[in-house]
Amino acid sequence: MAVITISRQFGAGGRTLGRMIAEKLQYTFADNEVIEMIAEAANVSPMWVESVEKEAGTRLSRAINRLVARNLVDRVLKNERGYIDEKIYLDYLVVIISQIGEEGDVVILGRGSQYILNDHPDAYHILLIDEYENRVRFIMKHYDLPRNKAESVVRAEDHRRLSLYRRIGKEDYDSPGLYHLVLNMSRIDLDTALRIVLSMVESA
Repeated sequence: MAVITISRQFGAGGRTLGRMIAEKLQYTFADNEVIEMIAEAANVSPMWVESVEKEAGTRLSRAINRLVARNLVDRVLKNERGYIDEKIYLDYLVVIISQIGEEGDVVILGRGSQYILNDHPDAYHILLIDEYENRVRFIMKHYDLPRNKAESVVRAEDHRRLSLYRRIGKEDYDSPGLYHLVLNMSRIDLDTALRIVLSMVESA
């Protein structure tokens, strides 16, 4: 009934490693499923949740929130079409990550899960780090992007990650003390990382 959270610098291979771990252990891999669960709970489309998630903590999202009139929100809710903003997203995120953690046998990718499940007795928290250049090359290879696009994606995701954690009052997300295991992907490959994680989980 273990829970494994994967935090990562974007492009360090966290999503790929998470899927590899889930496949080997026959665990659920929770990534986009989290978005779908939040969308269902808030009665909105997954695309809306994804949009709010991407902008969480940025100036744009705060500007949008100020522009949404209360009476408009009330009308939307009365029509049972649902509504979600940054605060509602974060509230649902905590609840749903906690629920997933309680079910166990799951690998959860990012979204502050290392904080939300910090006290979970069967959770293992893993952080992947890598050099900027390696992360750009990883994105180029695995997402078939030209270099300029890959660089833009890495920079944008680094900024989004920082904004999200600041929004939940956390800025120590790369601190080794938060994790059971920190993997420097500039020194090991994915297969080696997989063996290390499996050894840790299976020996418990």
